[in-house]
Amino acid sequence: MTTIIIVIIAALFIYALFSIVQKKPENPGTPPKKRGYGKWLGGGLGWAFGGPIGAILGFAMGSMFDGSSSATSAYRGTSRGDFAMSLLVLSAAVMKADKKIVRSELDYVRDFFSRQFGPDESSRMILILREVLQQDINIRDVSMQVGQFMDYPSRLQILHYLFGIAVADGQCSQEEADVIGQISGYMGVNPADFSSIRAMFVKNVSWAYDVLEITPSATNDEVKKAYREMAKKHHPDMVAHLGEDVRKAATEKFQQINEAYEQIKKERGIN
Repeated sequence: MTTIIIVIIAALFIYALFSIVQKKPENPGTPPKKRGYGKWLGGGLGWAFGGPIGAILGFAMGSMFDGSSSATSAYRGTSRGDFAMSLLVLSAAVMKADKKIVRSELDYVRDFFSRQFGPDESSRMILILREVLQQDINIRDVSMQVGQFMDYPSRLQILHYLFGIAVADGQCSQEEADVIGQISGYMGVNPADFSSIRAMFVKNVSWAYDVLEITPSATNDEVKKAYREMAKKHHPDMVAHLGEDVRKAATEKFQQINEAYEQIKKERGIN
């Protein structure tokens, strides 16, 4: 997906030149009619070069082009850029889950991208997000594409981020939890890992055990073993290549694992 935006921008630039040199209308006083080819061109090239995610982003960027005098700028072709573009599409899927898009969720996404890429790039990404929110998103195809090309620790971090959106308004609705569950399954995330991350945001009486992926009947030795495995799996260094802000978010998740372990130790009197 690192080349998709460059290809789309090049195609849209050619489209812009074509629009400039196209035949003038017979009536000089009538402005030329916008045909809206940009979004279809972008979507078609996106599907060809970047799968379902590329098609959605290409259509969104083409739609932006049709509505303005210049195309949006390209992002840097890196693992961070691919991660960000995947987050845009999956963010839209979660935000639309409960049939309402609230300001707190949009602010959460904007703040994340602002810290990750800076305010200017964040503003451009939010413009793309607004266009993506207007589209139907095939959760299965998009999530499977992410699962195919994204490493496992990054997929776990995506779930953590998506639950952050879901609780940005104070609570995670059942619809939002269901959509994130679908995304998790199609990305190939282990159900136990999904339940663990969900327990960090949707807490119940056994949340600490859920976080460590064990049951209250586990022995003390099993608790210690589970903690060591979870600490290794979710260590912040596993996603350091995605940027400092993602690493900080992973550190928060790591701290919740420690918190769950400490609570169980306190309940059981484990030293």
